[in-house]
Amino acid sequence: MPNATLSANPVTEVAAAPSEHAIAHFQRLLTLETDCYDVHQALGRKEPGFVLFDVRGPDAYAAGHVPQAVHFPYRRMTDATLSVYPPDTLFVVYCAGPHCNGADRAALRLAELGRRVKKMIGGIAGWKYECYELVRS
Repeated sequence: MPNATLSANPVTEVAAAPSEHAIAHFQRLLTLETDCYDVHQALGRKEPGFVLFDVRGPDAYAAGHVPQAVHFPYRRMTDATLSVYPPDTLFVVYCAGPHCNGADRAALRLAELGRRVKKMIGGIAGWKYECYELVRS
């Protein structure tokens, strides 16, 4: 409990959620998102357990993308175009970064098509921030 003699500030003026609410929130968040570090680690394995989709435009993809990423803009995502992947495939999507909603649009589209999906938070900006390799095509 915060000390009543301390003046409120933007952090403390709204009480923190009870622990059980925080647990539920962060557990749910981790079912929807992953980060660049975890993707990088998984891609180093023989079988990463997911398909990585770069949902940016073709020029951005060609200029540099995450190794093993498939260029797949969300507007192309349909039952027919995804039929090459088994129905239980987990997809991880990324776009330019926090200032871009392409990954959100792609994740929504995949979920609407009944596919399992996570968003790689940070996108390509986060990947570059971590100094991970990009490949060009």
